[in-house]
Amino acid sequence: MNSVPAAISEDVVWKITAYRYALFISELAWVDCENLNKHRLARNNSSQLIRAAGSISANIEEGFSRKSDKDIARMYEYALGSARETRGWYYESRHALGDEVADHRMKLLREVIQLLLTMIPERRNSYKVRESEVIYETSPSGSGVEEFQDILNNVPMPD
Repeated sequence: MNSVPAAISEDVVWKITAYRYALFISELAWVDCENLNKHRLARNNSSQLIRAAGSISANIEEGFSRKSDKDIARMYEYALGSARETRGWYYESRHALGDEVADHRMKLLREVIQLLLTMIPERRNSYKVRESEVIYETSPSGSGVEEFQDILNNVPMPD
């Protein structure tokens, strides 16, 4: 979890912030799933969580490799769905992982969702994602970048 190989970080897709965060979430999910597997009732959550978390970055990678804006937007929409699914699995796994860990992961996913919600319409041009009535704030306490840096730098791990 400390470093990303040059084969990935030197690829142009690495410039996409949502992609970097998605890879980070996938790394965290791996560790979290190891802990979920210790709880008999959470084993199903573990398999669902690892698939959903890995799918976020995979769909961004695939979308980034497409030619048409329509195809790119569709893959980013799949990534959005996977980000929301991952958030749901973290919520449902909070009993085994603990509230601090689950809340941290859901805040990070909130940021990925927000980024994808801006990336998709950029590829669809005038196309609107069905979210116009929902306002996502990445910093509810008003601290902005500092709060999000805290989410990235102070990563709680399950016991």
